[in-house]
Amino acid sequence: MGSLYSNSLRIIKEGQSETGAYIASPNFPTYHYCWLRDGSFIAHAMDTAGEFSSSEAFFRWVGRTIQKYGAKVENVRNHLETGRPVGKDDVLHTRYTLDGNEVTVDNGWGNFQIDGYGTWLWALAEHVRLSGNSNLLKELCEPIQITLRYLELVWKLPNYDCWEEYPEYLHPYSLATAFAGFDSIASLVRTGQMGTGPVTAEELAGQVKDFIMKYAVYQGRVVKHVWPARARELPKPIFQSGVDASLIGVAVPYNVLPLDDPLMQATIQAIETHLHRPEGGVYRYKADVYYGGGEWLLLTAWLGWYYAATGKIEQAESLRAWIESQADGDGHLAEQVSGHTLAPEHLEPWQNKWGPVASPLLWSHAMYIILVNAIQDHQS
Repeated sequence: MGSLYSNSLRIIKEGQSETGAYIASPNFPTYHYCWLRDGSFIAHAMDTAGEFSSSEAFFRWVGRTIQKYGAKVENVRNHLETGRPVGKDDVLHTRYTLDGNEVTVDNGWGNFQIDGYGTWLWALAEHVRLSGNSNLLKELCEPIQITLRYLELVWKLPNYDCWEEYPEYLHPYSLATAFAGFDSIASLVRTGQMGTGPVTAEELAGQVKDFIMKYAVYQGRVVKHVWPARARELPKPIFQSGVDASLIGVAVPYNVLPLDDPLMQATIQAIETHLHRPEGGVYRYKADVYYGGGEWLLLTAWLGWYYAATGKIEQAESLRAWIESQADGDGHLAEQVSGHTLAPEHLEPWQNKWGPVASPLLWSHAMYIILVNAIQDHQS
């Protein structure tokens, strides 16, 4: 497999707390927490590598954490039913300490992000498929149902996107995670691996997909943002927001659209045209200024994952090789690399604020592992 692959597994194992949580980055103080989004992809990477005990420890940690704060879901329901606004601390948070507690050191953090909750349901279902351990579903039945009830309540509410920005909008990527969460649980119910609960996951998956197709498509592709419904106005796509590389997830892995769907192909083409630097990596979006808007290793691996899924192995291998060339002397993969930034004037201010770019980033290593195994699966 290669030294970076084995090193990535080692870094992830070293970054997993005894509680089961994965630290986002051990050398970057702002990331000394566990995000459900990052953690779910890290767990999936470990599943693709056959490291099932690691991923199961993470899923159990998520289960305990959600149960600890599960009473918030009924609080959200009460707020919505009585017309009261839902505040950032009324919701289930996007990140937790490694002990499974809410983070209180930064009161300004955008806690309301739904994508991690859909992603953990998807990743859990994938774990069952890959490991065959359906007993874990019985163990985690209560947190699964809490998550389903939560997503049922909040998926149409404006919230922060997966980059923790733009809280005034809905985000097709985040909606895709909700679809995948509902759809994955619905599949487990259909196959008899889970019993039915108060939330009809299959019906909700259909509702989310219909919403995406109706309001998140413009001029033949999926957009980055959607205006939420306001007063008498329906939601509407914001075409001016451009394309976002996270939209790869609409097809891989969330399967809202098939790989060969013309809408998905047009979305990928826009990502290739506007966000993939020739012979280089993938940017988040054109207006990115975070650490100057560099090339993100995890997104480069994600595009490679899409290429592997569509049989474009040469392109996938090329991106894999580029990622490998970005590892530092310790075999660490950073969050992003800064050699060709979109907004170089913003690099130094972020460095002054938080220090060097996060490295190693466990999510970057996870996506690299996923890419390597996706290429191998296709070749075998």
